[in-house]
Amino acid sequence: MSSGAHGLLGAAGTVVDFDPVVGLGVVEASSGGAVAAGVRYRFHCTQILGGSRTIAVGTPVRFDVRPGRKGTWEAAGVTPAA
Repeated sequence: MSSGAHGLLGAAGTVVDFDPVVGLGVVEASSGGAVAAGVRYRFHCTQILGGSRTIAVGTPVRFDVRPGRKGTWEAAGVTPAA
């Protein structure tokens, strides 16, 4: 896990909730150095990389953690793990 200019980079986790109607989801961290396992981060569908706007619950992912609009940390750059 490395620290970027505006957040933490390179966490791993699993999508635990996703509502395709509103485009909001939650990822639970499983590892990532500065990101504690079990911590949940919200994300918007525009943060799913690769052109998709939906992702299945249970999908293992890599993501960055960045400050959100409401003063909380959010997942960004959500990418299905290979």
